[in-house]
Amino acid sequence: MSHPLQENPESDRASIYHSVIINTSKEMMCFSDFPIPAHFPNFMHNSYIMDYFNMYADHFQLRQYINFQTRVLSVKPRPDFSCSGQWDVETESRDGKRESHVFDAIMVCVGHHCHPRLPLSDFPGIETFKGKYFHSRDYKTPDKWRGKRAVVIGIGNSGGDIAVELSRVTKQCFLSTRRGAWVLNRVGDNGMPLDMVFTRVTRLFQRILPYEFFCGIVEKRLNQRFNHALYGLQPRHRFYSQHPTLNDELPNRILSGTVLVKPNVKEFRGSSVVFDNGSVEHDIDLVVFATGYSFSFPFLPSHVLSVSDNKTSLYKYVYPPGLEHPTLAIIGLIQPLGAIMPISEMQARWATRVFKGLNKLPSMSVMMNDIKCKEEEMAKRFLNLHQRKKASRLKYVTSKRHTIQVDYVPYMDELAEQIGVQPKFLSLLLRDPGLWLRTAFGPCTPYQFRLFGPGQWEGARQAIYTQWKRVEQPMKTRPIPPKETRCTYSTYLLSLSAATALMLAVILNRENSQEYLQYPKMLLDKLKSHLPA
Repeated sequence: MSHPLQENPESDRASIYHSVIINTSKEMMCFSDFPIPAHFPNFMHNSYIMDYFNMYADHFQLRQYINFQTRVLSVKPRPDFSCSGQWDVETESRDGKRESHVFDAIMVCVGHHCHPRLPLSDFPGIETFKGKYFHSRDYKTPDKWRGKRAVVIGIGNSGGDIAVELSRVTKQCFLSTRRGAWVLNRVGDNGMPLDMVFTRVTRLFQRILPYEFFCGIVEKRLNQRFNHALYGLQPRHRFYSQHPTLNDELPNRILSGTVLVKPNVKEFRGSSVVFDNGSVEHDIDLVVFATGYSFSFPFLPSHVLSVSDNKTSLYKYVYPPGLEHPTLAIIGLIQPLGAIMPISEMQARWATRVFKGLNKLPSMSVMMNDIKCKEEEMAKRFLNLHQRKKASRLKYVTSKRHTIQVDYVPYMDELAEQIGVQPKFLSLLLRDPGLWLRTAFGPCTPYQFRLFGPGQWEGARQAIYTQWKRVEQPMKTRPIPPKETRCTYSTYLLSLSAATALMLAVILNRENSQEYLQYPKMLLDKLKSHLPA
């Protein structure tokens, strides 16, 4: 297995550039029973993430179960699969030795960033280009392009990062985008990590408010930071209709002129690049195609799992629905609006319980219906406004970019329900109001899914109570005398929230309403002890 920073990584392995910093903060991306060290930065360089994975493996003593430097050549159902549910697996070690194994269950965890999508046929004249071009997967450092002129095609996270990094050394960097993008900042309100706003309250407002209205609120906020239309980034789509781009520096590079935003590339003419608006840039030395990835499973037979047009059918994005035994699970084949690590962990928790027979999958018809509903929901979501008004007449629209996209909070809750580990908010409200406040109104950190049910972790409550301290600690490198502050309306607002939640609980549980209403004084007294003075 090649290292992701290797200059020439293996063709079917993931690859990253040296400067990669994670797009999700440490509290939102950690495994649910192993918080990332408090002194680690909130948005970590890839070396810190590697350190964390090593710490996790050592803490849970996992290395003894792992065969490193081993390639999987094929995974096939055994001849007696209908009875045993077992798999024949052929592997190859680093020295070329091949071995056959029999496994009771398989988890496929290759992700979806292994096979670069390089659509050269969409760019006439590329064969005449005199400079160098490659996919963003093959980009490592900007050093060799100092003083050159470069074009980056694509404005996803990789495209934005590479354009910013190249612009520091190139004579000029052009960023070509077909549709534009909404650009988010890692730094949120009061300097806190932006993704810590992933709360159930935010999700509730997203569900109850009209789609166009909620998108408008977010877009207005983003345009207050910088005018996307003025910067040439204004997209055709609404905010929640496509994956946004996360980049703190891109607006600054555009403002300084080191990055110039251009429309889609129309054609290449030797060392010149022609754009859709008719403009031409000459003497281009480098073109980086940040055009995304496709996924495939060449080691699996097509009758087990097929991929067509970057799309496959999986029950809740994990299980192929047609197998006689649910002993194959696909882990991490999702592109979340949020962190992927805790989602993959939750998928694995569910998979192991299904493998052991502790959880059962529904019938094939139920699974296929769930798959169909998700496809239709995602298709409608990525229509533009004109198409949305006609959505009742449309069944499904394919989209290579969004066949595996999920929203963090609802998908985590959906998986948690399968396992039986979803937070019990009514129970928390009655028994532990302080924890209820932090789970219902605070960031939806992975620890919430270790409070109840199988795999419950006794450290989950403390991890939730101390999560903001871990956010603050790496930034406290220069002592600042604390200011005396008073929270004027906090008690009122939080008490009102508690009362509202209690009323909802009573409405939803009318048959037990007396049981909840006989403890109002007790609840208020408990809640008061957790509120600021």
